[in-house]
Amino acid sequence: MRLDRALKRLFPKAGIELNYGSPWELLVAVQLSAQCTDKMVNKITAKLFKKYKTLDDYVKARKSQKGTSTFEQAIKSSGFYKNKTKNILAAAKMIKEKYGGKVPNKIEDILKIPGVARKTATVVLKESYGVVAGITVDTHVIRFTQRFDLSDYKDAVRIEKDLMQLVPKKEWGNITHRMIHYGRYLAPARAYDISRDPLVKIYPQAAKRFRTR
Repeated sequence: MRLDRALKRLFPKAGIELNYGSPWELLVAVQLSAQCTDKMVNKITAKLFKKYKTLDDYVKARKSQKGTSTFEQAIKSSGFYKNKTKNILAAAKMIKEKYGGKVPNKIEDILKIPGVARKTATVVLKESYGVVAGITVDTHVIRFTQRFDLSDYKDAVRIEKDLMQLVPKKEWGNITHRMIHYGRYLAPARAYDISRDPLVKIYPQAAKRFRTR
């Protein structure tokens, strides 16, 4: 796909920008990133991962109202913190009891964990275990597919299926990072100068969908 080749030239070293030290911490960080920027998540987890150092620390927090409330306050600035707390602490319990304290490395298992949909699953599997189970679809990816007519859908699951047909499997694990970097650093949702954007030259129709100046 010409767009992906252009993205590769623009962002040859594009990668995940969340900070983490283990598959479990990555799972927590990705759950926190829902409706929240990676920059804010990293700010939160810089303190969170020092306070909650092991999976058992999360399991323990779930056992009391005080523990749950303390955790809620620790992640409050990520937004939707009550629901995120519920899912993260429930996930810790399941991973400890059902998976021996380790985040599973199979898509069918990780999708059973509370709060884990395909976005979280594909990120954790790829970054932690090198398992490419699909293409991660977030808001940047959705916006990219709409701008360049890569899918007729707005639903992340259907968009992923369309992208998996368009993109060679060997690129599935990396194209998401390139699209995210494109939306984050070159073509944001706000107005920007498309004369600096080589992808518009590849697909000129996209210019009509951009907020430009």
